[in-house]
Amino acid sequence: MKYLNILLSLFIFYCGTGSSMAYEEPSFAVVQANESYEIRYYNERIVVQTNNTSQNSGFRKLFNYISGKNSNSEKIAMTVPVTQTNNLMQFYLPIKFDHENTPIPTDIDVNISTVPAGHYAVIKYGGRSSDSNFQKHTEFLRSVLSDDGIKILSEPIKATYNGPFTPSFLRRNEAIFQVQWSN
Repeated sequence: MKYLNILLSLFIFYCGTGSSMAYEEPSFAVVQANESYEIRYYNERIVVQTNNTSQNSGFRKLFNYISGKNSNSEKIAMTVPVTQTNNLMQFYLPIKFDHENTPIPTDIDVNISTVPAGHYAVIKYGGRSSDSNFQKHTEFLRSVLSDDGIKILSEPIKATYNGPFTPSFLRRNEAIFQVQWSN
C-alpha cells in the first residue's frame, strides 16, 4: 500500500508540474466555432524553420537554434506548438522578437520566416502525435470543411503542444488548414 501511495504521489506531481508549465503560444481570435472545428484568425508570426527531412533531426536543429546556436549566442524560450507540414518543421519565436531583433541562425539548414496573418481551421485532439492519428483528424477536418463549403488554402499542418514524455491522455494536438474566410 505504501508503494502504491508513493507511485500515486509521483504521478500527481508529474502531471501537476507537466500541466502547469506555461509556454508562450501564438495569440488568436476564434471567429467561429462549432462542434467539429474552430476558425481562428492569427496575426503574422515569426518562426524559425528547417526542412522536415526527419522529425528528430529537424527538432534537434531548431532546438539548437533556441539553445544559443544563433548569431547572438542567445538562448530563446521554448514556445508551443511545434508545427510540421510534409516539408517543414517550425518553432514560433516569442512575441518579443521582430524582423529587426531576431538572431540569425548559424546552421545553414535553419532559417527565419514569417507565417502570414490569416484564417485557419483547427481541430483539437488528444493522444499521441503519430502520423496515423494526425491523418485521421486531418481527413475528418478536410471532410467537414468541404461539407461547409470552406476553401482550404494550405497543406495540412500538425501542431504538437507536449513533449514525448507527457502521458497520452494529457496531450494536446491540432490538425490545421489555412482557409479562405469571408464571414
